[in-house]
Amino acid sequence: MITSTGWIIITGILVAVSCALVGTFLVLRKMSLMGDAISHAVLPGIVIAFLLTAGRNTFPMLIGAGIFGLFTVWLTEELSKKGRIFHDASMGIVFTTLFAIGVILISLFAGNVDIDQECVLYGEIAYVPWDLWIWQGTNMGPRPVWILGMVLIINITFITSMYKELKTYSFSPQLATTLGLPVTLIHYGLMGTVSFTTIASFESVGAILVVALLIVPPATAYLLTDRLHRLLLLSAFFGITSAIGGYYLAWWINSSIAGAIAVLTGIQFALVFLLSPKYGLLGRKFRGQVRYKSAEDTILQKETTFM
Repeated sequence: MITSTGWIIITGILVAVSCALVGTFLVLRKMSLMGDAISHAVLPGIVIAFLLTAGRNTFPMLIGAGIFGLFTVWLTEELSKKGRIFHDASMGIVFTTLFAIGVILISLFAGNVDIDQECVLYGEIAYVPWDLWIWQGTNMGPRPVWILGMVLIINITFITSMYKELKTYSFSPQLATTLGLPVTLIHYGLMGTVSFTTIASFESVGAILVVALLIVPPATAYLLTDRLHRLLLLSAFFGITSAIGGYYLAWWINSSIAGAIAVLTGIQFALVFLLSPKYGLLGRKFRGQVRYKSAEDTILQKETTFM
């Protein structure tokens, strides 16, 4: 029998691993904030799905949010390519506009129901054990665990089946195009997994924590390795330890679980940033001192030879 604590930790782990795997490719492509843009821009899709179905059914909302997630990616790319606007600027224009439209739709048509900005932004992972899926009278456990489990399976399947293509595309899109790889399909496939991961996750943990888990664990792992498979494994590892450690940190200080998980991702990054043997601040400083000492010894040895 899994306890409430167990369900919360399982949910956190599923979110962390799902986000870390797809977030790794966002970090490599220098598109880290696309997850943030998607997490805000899908709000109109959620509201429209609610208005059309007159209920908070999960799958219609996922479909509505997914459509707007891909629309966000497409519109950002189009503005960047055809509007002579930098990619980051076009991203900011699109997601702020769509998010504002979602806020207006909520205030006009859904102001009296439990679908608001705070629910989307902050979430509450502590409520997961009571959001149950009852199938034919049988308690199947928390609904978010099933949804996030399916998302994780989809992400793993996509990455393993497209591993070589994703690797080439992430490090050199020009090379991928030269080799005849379907770059557009790869790009929108990746953005699709990011969209559905973000959408499936933020109902439970909130958009802010989703963005943290998309970016910080992969960025932390990036300081430790140059190998893609190790980068993916390390990203998942840092996500898992953040989810577990964040829960117990929140319990210890009596604070928000999502906030504690996000803080722990930042603490892990700070430690690796300082202590990473190859790319850490102290590691680079130490290597610089070693090189300086080696050069100084070489000069002294040469001077001694010529004396």
